[in-house]
Amino acid sequence: MATYLDFEQKIKNLQDDIDSASLRGDDDAKSILQKELEKEVNNVYANISDYQKLQLARHPDRPYAMDYIELIGKNLYEISGDRHFKDDKAIVCFLATIGEQTAMIIGEEKGRGTKNKLARNFGMPSPEGYRKALRAAKLAEKFHIPILMLVDTQGAYPGLGAEERGQSEAIAKNLQEFAKLKTPTIAIVIGEGGSGGALAIAVSDRLAMMQYSVFSVISPEGCAAILWNDPSKIESATKALKITPIELKKCGLIDDIIDEPIIGAHRDKENAAKAIKTYFLKALEEISQDDSYLSKRYNKLISYGAFE
Repeated sequence: MATYLDFEQKIKNLQDDIDSASLRGDDDAKSILQKELEKEVNNVYANISDYQKLQLARHPDRPYAMDYIELIGKNLYEISGDRHFKDDKAIVCFLATIGEQTAMIIGEEKGRGTKNKLARNFGMPSPEGYRKALRAAKLAEKFHIPILMLVDTQGAYPGLGAEERGQSEAIAKNLQEFAKLKTPTIAIVIGEGGSGGALAIAVSDRLAMMQYSVFSVISPEGCAAILWNDPSKIESATKALKITPIELKKCGLIDDIIDEPIIGAHRDKENAAKAIKTYFLKALEEISQDDSYLSKRYNKLISYGAFE
C-alpha cells in the first residue's frame, strides 16, 4: 500500500477513484479521472513548501541507496567490512557497472521493514561504516575507478560505542582523504543529508541533490528545540535553515539539482534512477575531460563560506 502525506490526500482520493473505475471497467471515467489526477499532481507539487519537501525527503516509500544501486548498477560486487572492527550495514559499497562505466558506489542505507532497519541502524553509520567507505574509495583510487556516493542519513550514530571507537575521527579522516582522492568523485543527496554523517561521504568533485531532498547541519526538530525550546516549530526551523536544493545552490554549496519525476521519486523509482544514472555519466564525462580536477576540487572546497 502506498503511503500518502497530508498534502497528498486529494491525489490519494483521485487514485482511489481511478482504481475503482478500473475494477468497474469504466474506461471513460478512468480517462477523465486520470486527467484530473495529472492536473492535481502538477498543482500540488508546483507549490510545496520547504517543510513539505522535508516530508518528501523522509517519505517511507522514497527510494533508498540499495533501490538505486539495484536499478542503475550491473555486475554488482559488494565490498564488506572495515578490516578493523566489523561490517557496518548502514553503509553499503559496491563495485558495479553503470552503463558501460565501471564505478564504485558508496551509499547510506536506511533499510525497509523492522528487521532490516535494525540491521542497518536506520541508516545512521558508525565509525566502521565510514572506515569501510574510505577503504572502498582507496580501492577505487588505486585502479582509477570513479566513485558515486549516495547520501541519505539523519546523521552519524551518536551511541556510546560509536564514540568510543572514534566517530568524530572517522568522519574527519574521510573529509581529509576524500578531498584528495586521485579519481573522479560524484556525490548525490538522495533523501536526507544530516550533518557530518552525510558530509563524510559528500566531499566530491560534484555535489548534487535530488529535487525533493534536504541537506542540513542539524535536523529541523533539533534546531527548533535549541532556538525556541519548542520542537513543534519544525516548519519555521525548516524554512530558516534553508536546507532545500534551491536555497543551497543559491549559496554555492551544491553544484546541481537533479529533477525528479513530477510526482516524486517515491512514486516513480525507475525514472528517478534513470535521472541519477544520466547525471552521473554526464558529470563524469565533464570531470574526466580536464586533468586538473584535483585542483578544481580543492578550490571549490576552500571557497565555501565567507569572511572579512
